[in-house]
Amino acid sequence: MDGSEPILGFSVPVHRALTEPILLGGAPRAVAILNGTLAAALGLGLRLWVAGILLGVMGQAAAVWAAKRDPQFVAPAPSHRRLFGNLKP
Repeated sequence: MDGSEPILGFSVPVHRALTEPILLGGAPRAVAILNGTLAAALGLGLRLWVAGILLGVMGQAAAVWAAKRDPQFVAPAPSHRRLFGNLKP
């Protein structure tokens, strides 16, 4: 056996939560938390209620749209920042 054939009699159930990304309201968790924090800072801290609500709703909608297209769209960000973050014009 070369390892590519399944062993008869053995199977391992994998819970669906282990293979799906962690989402909050349909958006990746980190993006949803960042969006909510920025919207709250704008709405509560600067007392721009309408702008904070609009930023929160539009940011969440954009994150949900991006997550539907590619659930792992945030994953390349750390390596991009590491590789291209210190470029100076």
